[in-house]
Amino acid sequence: MNKEVNIDEGDLVEAALNFWFKGHEHIRSPFPLYIQDQLKKEVTEKFNKWTANISDKAKKEVNDEIVAEKFEEMLFETAVGLVVTEDEKLTILYPFMPRIGDVMKPSEENKIQEESTVTDRHHLKRGDHAFLKIKFKSLRSEKEWETEFELPE
Repeated sequence: MNKEVNIDEGDLVEAALNFWFKGHEHIRSPFPLYIQDQLKKEVTEKFNKWTANISDKAKKEVNDEIVAEKFEEMLFETAVGLVVTEDEKLTILYPFMPRIGDVMKPSEENKIQEESTVTDRHHLKRGDHAFLKIKFKSLRSEKEWETEFELPE
C-alpha cells in the first residue's frame, strides 16, 4: 500500500529542475538556456494546478514516483512549445540521442567507420514508425555520410 505523498512540496520541483537544467555525468540538459526561466515559471504553475486538483482520495494512492513522472512529463511538454528550432525540439523529445556537433567514435553498435561529427539530423515518419536521420562528417577524411534508425514513440 502506498503512503500518502505530500505533493505540495517545492523540493521536487527544484530538484527536478536542477537535475535537468544542469545535467549530470552522462546526462546533458536538453533545455537551452534561453528558455529555462520561462520554462521554470510555466511548468511550476502547471504542476501546482495539477496538484491542487488531485482529490484527497487520489492523494492517498499517488506515490513519489508518479508525482515525479508527471512533473517531468509536464516539463518536457512545456519545453517543446518554448524552443524555436526543430533541432531543439528533437533534443527535448529525444534527450539521449546524438546532437549536432557531437563527435561519434567508431564502434560496432553505432556502425560508425571513423570518428565523425554530427552535422545534421531530421525526424522522419514512415507509416506508423518514426525515424531519426543523422548526417555525419568524418574528422579525418571529411567524407560525409548518413544513417537512420527507428525512434521509440
